[in-house]
Amino acid sequence: MNEKGEKGRIAEDIALGFLIDEGLVLLDRNWRWGHRELDLLMYSRNGLGGEPLLHVVEVRSLSEPSTKMPFETVDRKKQLSVIRAAQGYVMMHSINFETRFDVVSVSFKKDGSHELEYFPDAFTPEW
Repeated sequence: MNEKGEKGRIAEDIALGFLIDEGLVLLDRNWRWGHRELDLLMYSRNGLGGEPLLHVVEVRSLSEPSTKMPFETVDRKKQLSVIRAAQGYVMMHSINFETRFDVVSVSFKKDGSHELEYFPDAFTPEW
């Protein structure tokens, strides 16, 4: 695996650990629909005993120095790609509850540390 792929895998591991600590449950990782891939598919309940939620999580990472933050790389084209793959996942798994599109942004610092930002419900599909 190249350095970029390795950093992406590490960012996904960091994001997954964070989301599990937040109470989400992993359903699938790196799920493919044609040439599209969904990084993390997570499950939660909306509040205590609330309605089930499917979280489609896009993980983005960049290393310092960078002119932008990782979450800023989730442009409309990327959003549409994630939405289309999520439609396939929902159809294939007969999911009939609310779906949210989240973004986890991981910035790798020069000193070896990282910074994580979580954007729940980061974008909304028009389906």
